[in-house]
Amino acid sequence: MKLNLTRSLGLVMLLSLWLAPVLSAQTASKKVLTLEGAKKIAAAAEAEARKNQWSVAITVVDDGGNLIYLQRMDGTQIASIDISQFKARGAIGFKRPTKEHQDLIAGGSTNILRMPWSAPVEGGLPLVIGGEFVGAIGVSGVTGPQDSMVAAAGAAATATMK
Repeated sequence: MKLNLTRSLGLVMLLSLWLAPVLSAQTASKKVLTLEGAKKIAAAAEAEARKNQWSVAITVVDDGGNLIYLQRMDGTQIASIDISQFKARGAIGFKRPTKEHQDLIAGGSTNILRMPWSAPVEGGLPLVIGGEFVGAIGVSGVTGPQDSMVAAAGAAATATMK
C-alpha cells in the first residue's frame, strides 16, 4: 500500500510539472484599478468640479463595469447617482467616451439605443493605464460638456499610475 501511495504521489507531481506551463499559457496578468486609485481619480474630478463651482456625482468602475467608488457632492440631484454609473458602465462597455454614442444618435444612427450598455450621453470616459483598459469614470450633475470636463480631469489622474 505504501509503495502505491508513493508511486501515485510521484505521478501527480510529475503531471503537475508537465501541466504547469500548459496551464499558465491559459492565464494572463492584467492591471487592476484599486480602491486607492479610484479615490485618486475621483479626487481629481472633484477638484475640477469645485474649481468651477459645480455639484456632481462621480462614479468609478472597474474593467467589468463593477462599482469601485461613488460620491455625490453636496447639492447634487439624486438622479445623478444613477446617471453617473450609467455613463461609467457605458464608457467601459464600449471602451470609448460616451459622447461617441451621443454623436451617433445626433447623426441619425438610433440603432445604438438598442445595444446593451450604450450610454448615449456625454460624461463617461474609459480609464487606461499602461495601455490597458482598467475601468471608467462617469460624471453627472451639470451639462454634458461640463460633465465631460470633470471626467477628463479624473481620467488625467491615471497618467501618474502604473
